[in-house]
Order: sequence, then C-alpha cells, then structure tokens
Amino acid sequence: MTAAALLLAPVSALAGEGGHFWSGDWYLKVGAAGFAAPRYEGSKSYLFQVTPMISLGKAGSTVRFSSRNDNPAFALIDNGAFRAGATGKLIMPRDEDDSDDLKGLTEIKLGGELGAFAEVYPTDWLRVRGEVRHGIRSHHGVVADIAADAFVDVRPDVRISAGPRLTLASKDYMKAYYGVKPSQAAASGLAAYDPDGGIHSVGAGAAITWQVNEKIETSAFAEYKRLVGSAADSSLVKTRGDRDQFLIGVSATYRFDFTLP
Repeated sequence: MTAAALLLAPVSALAGEGGHFWSGDWYLKVGAAGFAAPRYEGSKSYLFQVTPMISLGKAGSTVRFSSRNDNPAFALIDNGAFRAGATGKLIMPRDEDDSDDLKGLTEIKLGGELGAFAEVYPTDWLRVRGEVRHGIRSHHGVVADIAADAFVDVRPDVRISAGPRLTLASKDYMKAYYGVKPSQAAASGLAAYDPDGGIHSVGAGAAITWQVNEKIETSAFAEYKRLVGSAADSSLVKTRGDRDQFLIGVSATYRFDFTLP
C-alpha cells in the first residue's frame, strides 16, 4: 500500500496596517514528490511513493530557507532572524496491509500531530529549526525534531543544502510504533517489548534545488537516519527490520501568484 502525505511549506501571514492578516499578495505552489522510502518506520524493505506537494505563503515573506522536512507551519513571530509559531503533521495509517511484518501488531490510525516550531539563523548560511508535536488519534505521544541546514547558492538558480537531524519521542509514541504487547507476541511471532521514551533517531539530509524559471522549482533530495535507543532495540526492528533508514527522491512544483483584498 502506497502511503500518501500532504507536504506544505511554512506559511507566514501577518496583518498589515489597515488590512486583514490575509490581505496582500500570496503565492500557491503545487506539485509532487516521488521517492523511495521504507514501508514503515524500521522496515528493511522499500517502496516507491508519490505524494502531492502544496505550499502556500505570503509574497515578501522573510523565510530564507525551507526544507521538505518542514511540516505545515504558521508563524506568529517573524523578525527575519527568528521565526516561531504553530505547526502540524499528517500521519498516515499503518497496518498489516502495508507489510506482513506488522501482522498482529497495533494498528496506527489516520491522524495527525499538532504543536509548535521555532527556527533561527545564526548566520546567513545556516538555519536551525525545532518542532515539538503531540499526536492526535494516530498515537498519544510527543515527538520533537531538531534539524540544522547549511545552504549555499552555487548559482543564482541552484541551491545546495545539507545538515544533521535528531528526533526524540515519548514512551507513548515508542509504544505505538515499536512496542509489542504480551498479548500480541503469539499473533505477531515477535518477542514482547515495552519501549521507553528518549532519542529516536539521528541522521543527516541533503538537497539540491534548481529554480528552473520564475514559476517552476525542482529538487533532488536524500535523507539518512539511524534508529537508536528503544526504537533500535525493538524486536520488530531487530528481527524483521533495519535500524538504518534511507530516503531518496525528486520533486517539482509550479507557483501561482494571486492577491487577496
């Protein structure tokens, strides 16, 4: 089963003098990304997936850099060097239809995560971003992502970026994705496992972005993460999966400009 996701770039919409927060010039980017990624978190088998990409933002935004890893966000504070606000993430379901490895384990329902983000630019070529989100319906845990990206424009239309990644997760999140209840051991064929919260994974990502023209943008990207702690010690990962997780793909978007009163 091919997973589907909705990827949106950060949105910053601040009210201007004498107008509403939505007043002014906006852009809408639409496109798609195709990539090879694990069938589920911790899987050793991969699946090619295609996902839509939608990015909405206000023209003239002070956003200097964005990554495909950024979740949908609404900046409540934006002074150029620092941005902070609300963020969210769509969580796709996971069950044994995705892989026989998951037979007998807890089903992950379609849901989401809501929380807050903050990002800072220590220099003109480096962005550090953190997100903290709480699960809704899919799980009841808390997840925190921290990423640093160095970026450079090798040409006016070509940007290269790369940097480290770190993810932390609470016990409830780990139990949903990596736990095996004693009552599930027989049905799944896995040893019972009760994980703790802590560091979930460490890794790195890189991308090359080409601004084909004023409207069209393309990108090639790659991500690597290594599961650690309770995630790596899960009987699911140890017996049937792989703690080394890779993702590689390409994307393309087209930008529409419009004005709201």
